[in-house]
Amino acid sequence: MIVRAGLLYDGTLDAPRRNVDIEIDGGNVTAIRNAAEGGTYDRAAACVTPGLVNAHVHLEMSGEADTMGSLALLKPNQRMIRAIENAGKTLRAGVTTVRDVGCTNNFAIDIRDGINEGRIPGPRMRASGPLLCMTGGHGWFAGRMIDSPWDARKAVRENLWAGADCIKVVATGGVLTKGAVPGNAQLLPEELEAAIHEAHRHGLRVASHAIGTEGIKNALRAGIDSVEHGHMLDDEAIELFKRNGTYLVPTLTAPTCILEHLHDGGQPEFVIRKAQFVNEAMQKNIRRAYEAGVKIAGGSDAGTPFNYHENYAYEVELMHTLLGMTPQQALHAATAVAAELIGLHRGILAESEPADLLLFERDALADIRSLRSPQAVMKAGAFVS
Repeated sequence: MIVRAGLLYDGTLDAPRRNVDIEIDGGNVTAIRNAAEGGTYDRAAACVTPGLVNAHVHLEMSGEADTMGSLALLKPNQRMIRAIENAGKTLRAGVTTVRDVGCTNNFAIDIRDGINEGRIPGPRMRASGPLLCMTGGHGWFAGRMIDSPWDARKAVRENLWAGADCIKVVATGGVLTKGAVPGNAQLLPEELEAAIHEAHRHGLRVASHAIGTEGIKNALRAGIDSVEHGHMLDDEAIELFKRNGTYLVPTLTAPTCILEHLHDGGQPEFVIRKAQFVNEAMQKNIRRAYEAGVKIAGGSDAGTPFNYHENYAYEVELMHTLLGMTPQQALHAATAVAAELIGLHRGILAESEPADLLLFERDALADIRSLRSPQAVMKAGAFVS
């Protein structure tokens, strides 16, 4: 198959190319060359980009106003059905790769396998299995509670046994768990170190939920691969990020969507109050980290209140408007950088890379909101219906 692109953004920060043919065979890109006048092609688009990569999703959550309450009311099979549905929505919206960083009953692991077997439509996936938190800590309702360094190691081994290909730990409180204070550290440094060491020993990368300053630095000092949220980081944390080469996944959409829907009803008061606090810290600190050179990878925390899996393009917009990235830099963060963090592929359109393409009727980055509505989505060389 040959896709002709009037304008090609390949996921890097190189200048876009004009009038090129993308040759695809066996699910991969086999060549990208200048379009020959009069040459034949199978499909044409005004603009082509790589498929988007969302490094932070929760497939079993569907954007309900009350996350804890909704999960408590749903039976396991109902949550599995919703997770499968969200995988399909994700792919149809142009997100061709995701990392699920916390689910119950190993649902995301099973869905990943079903996608790989061709039984379920959905994106390429990494899946952590249940997140690792302290007893009663943030995310306990979707996690494995641990209480010592050896228990942390055992939890990693359990997730590995279940088929996890990454691990998620919880270093601080969070917004959606009643009683969990976002600024407070939770898992102890030695528990984080044990979990991360055990995961790395088996070749698994580790993400850490971390909002509060102390917990962010605990995770960074313990050797974490990515910090999720990171909203209360300080100058010392920025230096640790840069020294360690750690990725920051700021999930800008999560508090933004909560606050955009204050009057829709259904959100617990404690969620709104904590989101307001977190948003203030996020607005102040994340741009500073980006401008200091911290690596920003795209990830939206999809599934949190009003933060729908099919709306990942909004995260790309917020990286542009809130962090000051150019549209191309924001696309780069949501393709190549996020893919580098996940480790499945490079997230760019180049020879020998997966043929994951988005086709647009106009220049998608002239108005970054165009990313919300691709004309067509291709995964592994096949168009998604």
